Amino acid sequence: MISFLFALLWPAGHATSQAATHSASSQPEARSRTVFSQALPRLDGSRLQVTTVEVTYPPGGSSAPHSHPCPVIGYVLKGAVRMQVKDGAPSIYKAGDSFFEAPNGVHLVSENVSTKEPAIFLAYFICDHSAPLSAKVPVTPSKGEGQP
Repeated sequence: MISFLFALLWPAGHATSQAATHSASSQPEARSRTVFSQALPRLDGSRLQVTTVEVTYPPGGSSAPHSHPCPVIGYVLKGAVRMQVKDGAPSIYKAGDSFFEAPNGVHLVSENVSTKEPAIFLAYFICDHSAPLSAKVPVTPSKGEGQP
């Protein structure tokens, strides 16, 4: 697990050390910021695998309700997306924002906020077992949902 975290953090630290090396030559220094921090559920560290998926929603595009068997960390590259996991409030994430999805949560809403511009985000799946990364989920409205 430690090596996994090091691998995720190394590029940022490497960029900072490179910037310090080049600062003598008057190049601007690299900046870093923490965009996300989240405790992960218990995972088998000997079987960890990270898969990164780029998701592009066209203007007005969305996904059908679905779930993921593994924790997911998202990072919005372009545009804005609206997300809602069952029993949670809808949230809008814009370029530069990150979000977390717990394993097996029912993802009721995942859509592009704009009807004019595409939205693009990266989804980092952190898995300790082999399974399809996403599965469609039939959703029945809760009492009172979908009624005027």
